[in-house]
Amino acid sequence: MIWTTLLLALRSIARHKLRSFLTTLGIIIGVAAVVTMVTLGKATTAAVQASISSLGTNILQVRPGQGFGRGGGGPRPPDFKIEDVDAVRRQISGVRIVAEEAQSTGTAVYEGGNWSTTVNGTTNDFFRVNPWPIASGREFTDQEIFAGKSVCILGNTVKKNLYRDKDPVGTRMRIGGISCDVVGLLIAKGQAGFGADQDDVVVMPIKAVQRRITGNRDVRVMLVGVDAAYSTAQVQASITSLLRERRNITNGKEDDFFIFDTNQINQTLTQSTTLLTGIVSAVAAISLVVGGIGIMNIMLVSVTERTREIGIRLAIGAVAREVLLQFLVEAIALSCLGGVIGLVLAQAVIAGLVPVLGVKWLFDPQINIVAFAISAVIGVVFGYFPARRAASLNPIDALRHE
Repeated sequence: MIWTTLLLALRSIARHKLRSFLTTLGIIIGVAAVVTMVTLGKATTAAVQASISSLGTNILQVRPGQGFGRGGGGPRPPDFKIEDVDAVRRQISGVRIVAEEAQSTGTAVYEGGNWSTTVNGTTNDFFRVNPWPIASGREFTDQEIFAGKSVCILGNTVKKNLYRDKDPVGTRMRIGGISCDVVGLLIAKGQAGFGADQDDVVVMPIKAVQRRITGNRDVRVMLVGVDAAYSTAQVQASITSLLRERRNITNGKEDDFFIFDTNQINQTLTQSTTLLTGIVSAVAAISLVVGGIGIMNIMLVSVTERTREIGIRLAIGAVAREVLLQFLVEAIALSCLGGVIGLVLAQAVIAGLVPVLGVKWLFDPQINIVAFAISAVIGVVFGYFPARRAASLNPIDALRHE
């Protein structure tokens, strides 16, 4: 019975190929749009999470100013002192490790090649706050850090632009007006949040940068590793209170420093991306409703066209349930056909957009199954009224229909 009904439905669809395709177009677009947006949304969320995670987890970046960028004018807030770093290290509960940084920019030169990069003066704690292994060579020795020796460790971007395929360890290069021995090469980390290239850096002992590049003992950035047993928000509040006291910021005045919590940024960006994906997917889902209305409209037209056929079937013994089932199966078949085509179209669109967006293709079987199931449900919901109308026809009136 069901196979005969399905066969009749497929024959009816095949007789009007163009009309059937146009009928399913709304379902095709709706399914393709929803699957594409949800899949790309999840891929983007995963890329954002990976990008922020590359900055480290349970890490607080403490910087002077009120945010990234130049701010709103006025004198630039003073950098931190090494005593501020020591105070954070000694007085704040939950602080696992602190790495101080003195930052500048300079042109790295090697055998006629040059590359403008960031110069980061720090200690070996820098490689441990957010574990950053050495690909080749070694870290700084205690003597090199204490004496501020002119040695450096290169990021992968600097290595690629100056050394190409050559191993830089053991060579001597210039950074600004300083000659330094390359003692190590960091593994590649790639892009961080906000599009920053973490590998575009030359790391040197902090005293070498302070004495020979910045000309002062100021600390530009503090990287604070927080013990996993403590809340980063709690530690952040403690650091804020301590630095306000040390920088003589009285009540009522704004902080002249800011603390960047990688965990909070990760959560905020993930929530924002998920919300936007949901909104766009909801808008795209309207196409499914429109497609369902299109199916109902065409099925009503089909009932009108086939009224005499329905009358003959009822006259020779078909019951109303069989007629209802025939038209309902036809509507479901149209809807499911549109769902299948929509899924195939979605995968093709995703394959084309993934390289452009620079994200990984994360195939999600759940959203594909749900989208197809919704298309089938739409066939049932919007096909029932035309099928019910066909089943309720009076055989005599149907046979008289021209």
